[in-house]
Amino acid sequence: MSNAQQIMNETEQYVLHTYNRFPVVFERGEGVRLYDVNGKEYLDFGAGIAVFALGYGNSTFNKAVKGQIDRLVHTSNLFYHEPLRDAARKVIEHTGMSKVFFTNSGAEAIEGAIKAARKYAYLKDGSNDHEIIAMNQSFHGRTIGALSVTGNAHYQDPFRPLMGGVRFADFNDFESVRAQVTDKTCAILLETVQGEGGIYPADPGFLTSVRKLCDEKDILLILDEIQCGMGRTGHWFACEAYNVKPDIMTAAKALGCGIPVGAFVLNEKAAAKSLEAGDHGTTYGGNPLACAAVSTVFDIFDQEKIVEHVAQTAPYLEEKLDALVSEYSFLTQRRGMGFMQGIVVEGKPVGEIVRAALEEGLVILSAGRNVLRLVPPLIIEKADIDEMVMKLERVLGRVG
Repeated sequence: MSNAQQIMNETEQYVLHTYNRFPVVFERGEGVRLYDVNGKEYLDFGAGIAVFALGYGNSTFNKAVKGQIDRLVHTSNLFYHEPLRDAARKVIEHTGMSKVFFTNSGAEAIEGAIKAARKYAYLKDGSNDHEIIAMNQSFHGRTIGALSVTGNAHYQDPFRPLMGGVRFADFNDFESVRAQVTDKTCAILLETVQGEGGIYPADPGFLTSVRKLCDEKDILLILDEIQCGMGRTGHWFACEAYNVKPDIMTAAKALGCGIPVGAFVLNEKAAAKSLEAGDHGTTYGGNPLACAAVSTVFDIFDQEKIVEHVAQTAPYLEEKLDALVSEYSFLTQRRGMGFMQGIVVEGKPVGEIVRAALEEGLVILSAGRNVLRLVPPLIIEKADIDEMVMKLERVLGRVG
């Protein structure tokens, strides 16, 4: 038995089987490449599900995290520490919001955003029957609250009854959203670019209309930027492309570039009239290690002009993907923004393409029912895109 097979077998022996993992055991990474325990090299266009924005082995990031481990890893939120101040200041400066709360994950950020919205409404009228409008085909996480606003019965059905007070509308259909609004509506929650649902960017008119509706009725707009934020679309946060500011925004994934951390960020109105001392908490959220990672990520993004690089390079990626769609009849559409791209596959199993790509030394993902998802590290260059296309063409040729 190979070492890789032994590792996989023993993992299945001890770890609860909630993931159908691919039969690869990764050992290390360098730049935009991963290496398995057998030494095979993979070009990474998955980035740990849009997490590893800076690629593998960034020396500045690694040095900062290692240095913080030697100083202080955890204190609890009963005390102050310098990394918390630094990370919070940089989040606020780059979002233009007012206050931030650090969590351990994206799902926890969604939970906090839901609580903040409900508390905002409760302070207005003292009632507990407020509702949130979320989108069909959305994905916000696996905890009960996050699952309750995830518009996909496949994820929800085994775990009902879920949190009440949630209505669903259709993404990019403003009349569908408006039809769900009642005098009980306290928030409208949506991904600026739907990720797991199949890589659907919001239409500009849709998002602008939802923002206007929220302003008219004093409803909080919550934008989930967990996957599409932190430079992935060629903007710090995808909502900047629309000139729309949320009342609450969630972030995670690339926020810590592999260190588990998320955040929900509130504008002045939402921060001033929602969560107060004692309303919300977390043992690990915002600890010195996580905050040192967040602070360093913002520094590297600024120093290395990561967001600008995505904006400059994304058109080349889009051009190459459009050429693939034109070449293969079973590829019917490309959609996405920046380095968050999806290719629609008709008549061929997406999972088969993903597995075949691994054999070619290429990591890509799937999304929705029939979409190939490409969310590479934000440091990829044109040569990496060319290599990805070459590998993917070999796969598509076999599948087709």
